[in-house]
Amino acid sequence: MQNITFTNLYNTEVLHPPISASKVVPDWYKDLNSYSSNKKEPLKNSSVPTTIKRCMPVFDSITAGYILFTPYDVFVTQEQLEEDSPNLQPFYHWKGNKFIDFHPIAQAPNYPNNSGHTEAFPKFNNQWGIKTPKGYSIIILQPLHRKSVFTILPGIVDTDKYDAAINFPFVLNDINFSGLIPAGTPMAQVIPFKRDSWKMNFGKEEDLKNANDTRKKVGSIFFDGYKSMFRQKKDFL
Repeated sequence: MQNITFTNLYNTEVLHPPISASKVVPDWYKDLNSYSSNKKEPLKNSSVPTTIKRCMPVFDSITAGYILFTPYDVFVTQEQLEEDSPNLQPFYHWKGNKFIDFHPIAQAPNYPNNSGHTEAFPKFNNQWGIKTPKGYSIIILQPLHRKSVFTILPGIVDTDKYDAAINFPFVLNDINFSGLIPAGTPMAQVIPFKRDSWKMNFGKEEDLKNANDTRKKVGSIFFDGYKSMFRQKKDFL
């Protein structure tokens, strides 16, 4: 088992420490029934009415890695930031250290999915240094399958070499949003991975046969074919 280390660089009291994503599964997922018919039995046409809760790729993505949280309340208002501009822009208020900075929009004027940000990209200043073993990096994502008013810009960092703070530029999903982003809101999902070199190939006849055999195996049982035959357990403690 490998170790990942989170170091509090601010040396202040921590109310919302990083935690394994498996310990903070979102309520919408926990509350969902595994079968839309509320019964673990096939329908008359022999299909099985499973919901997304039985989808192991979704579960594995929800529970992968570690979740970092916003350490302070952030309140967003809509303000006229320049006297000669009629347009309102998000204005951020926060408690504690200088939690939010900004990147000029000119650094990425054509960034896709910028939700209408025209002045700047806000950025969460993360208090955690992250260290991974030699040969391991992390991918930083918006917490997967979780509702949020913001989306961080994803990135990959080689944290076996770089263990200082990694900050998280973000966009509001609705540029007109006003309201509270509470302290303890899931801010980023950190998933460690081993760096390898890869070369792309295209499957041949044998690969097609193997894929078809796999499909037949999964289709031979009613419940949890992928989970029982192929899925491998992942641990993030």
